[in-house]
Amino acid sequence: MIMGILIRLVDVYTMLIFVYVLMSWIPVKKGWIEDIDRVLGKICDPYLNLFRKFIPPIGGMIDISPIIAIIALQFIIRILYWLI
Repeated sequence: MIMGILIRLVDVYTMLIFVYVLMSWIPVKKGWIEDIDRVLGKICDPYLNLFRKFIPPIGGMIDISPIIAIIALQFIIRILYWLI
């Protein structure tokens, strides 16, 4: 039961990271879009910054750290599921 809840929370957090990354492609952020972006930044950036320290952007522009962060999150949850 606890593992099921943990898996769902990881799934929701993964989706939040995905939406946050997609929102970074929106050039104009005004009004409620700006508010959503700010909230998602406060939720996702602490975790993503762990990976941004070690993974520089490719070509100075393409940030692959969210991809690695999502893979790491899914990998950790699968290991925990396997152990428990």
